[in-house]
Amino acid sequence: MSVAQVKRISISDSPIPWLLPLVSLLVVFTIYPLIYNIWLSFHEFVPRKRALQFVGVDNWVQLWNDARFWSSLGVTFAYFAIALAFELALGMAIALLLDAELPGFGALRAILSLTLVIPPAIAGMMFLLMEDPQFGALTYILNSLGLLDKSIPILATSSTALAGVLLAEIWQWTPFMVLIFLAGLRSLPTEPYEAAMIDGASSFQMFRRLTLPMMSRVIAVAVLLRGIDLFRVFDYVFVMTSGGPGTATYSLSLYAWQQTFSFIKWGYGATLSLVSLVIIMVLANIFIKVFKVRW
Repeated sequence: MSVAQVKRISISDSPIPWLLPLVSLLVVFTIYPLIYNIWLSFHEFVPRKRALQFVGVDNWVQLWNDARFWSSLGVTFAYFAIALAFELALGMAIALLLDAELPGFGALRAILSLTLVIPPAIAGMMFLLMEDPQFGALTYILNSLGLLDKSIPILATSSTALAGVLLAEIWQWTPFMVLIFLAGLRSLPTEPYEAAMIDGASSFQMFRRLTLPMMSRVIAVAVLLRGIDLFRVFDYVFVMTSGGPGTATYSLSLYAWQQTFSFIKWGYGATLSLVSLVIIMVLANIFIKVFKVRW
């Protein structure tokens, strides 16, 4: 391409030359992998032949009859609902407390963001050590307060393992919700609050009738972003419990990873991934329609 052609393209009003690099990246890293994954779901790797073999809809039929799949899907939905509820409630509460210009609050807001730079696998390892039944600090505190029996290891007991993993998730990502809600609170107009105070409205009434309605879009976007990420949970479960004890913390993403890389069932692993993608897309679109989210 000559210098004159480059100059002509650079001053052109057409958006195509500027969109071409982005479209190319989208095709290479998004569209092609998706199409390949769909194609792979109708095949299966045969180790003795060292090749992929067409199996039709066998992987999809197996998925429907796979009890482990339904169990992992149930765990994923439970994890998704509990974590989202706690992060939403704690995030809003902390954001309301920090929405002031008192001394030290700026430093607190900065400190909150530090959890977000820690890789999830490292955060999971931290809580794995803190919840150790022998020397874990968190286990010691819970035992001292009488909230946990010394004979019950948190991550090795079916009834408490999921809660132990959720602690790491909630600790790390609640500040994300706090920062989003703080940004939303700072953008709210002050006039409605001044009028409500003159009319004698209480703090709770102002929160319920003014803050929540005006923050609805911010809350909806925060829930959508975290909800999509929560449904793909893998790091914490893999590091802390590997899905155990039994299937108590066996998430759908962990099951897809295991089928793909441990059992070398590439086709079935692709099928599980596609199902996860479809569920996320359906839930996200329903949420957008119901709550009228506008970007």
